[in-house]
Amino acid sequence: MIVSFAHKGLENFFKTGSTAGIQHKHRKKLSLQLSTLNIAQSPLEMNLPGWQLHQLQGDLDEHWAVSVNGNWRLTFRFNDDGNAEIVDYQDYH
Repeated sequence: MIVSFAHKGLENFFKTGSTAGIQHKHRKKLSLQLSTLNIAQSPLEMNLPGWQLHQLQGDLDEHWAVSVNGNWRLTFRFNDDGNAEIVDYQDYH
């Protein structure tokens, strides 16, 4: 279950469906990714074709990312309870 967001626009999209804080062209893929993340209990459950799941490095080495489109990524980590937290939507390249 998703327990926290770093990106307020993404949180609003997840809770209400409003695309005000995200790129409109990403809405379908983000919706699927967030729905999957909400039921996932480990990062490997996000390892779906085309999503390019990878673990981040450095200060974010506990975080994971999946590709949304181009340089845009959905990033997150799982806590000890198996819940996704600090879910973010970013262009980090």
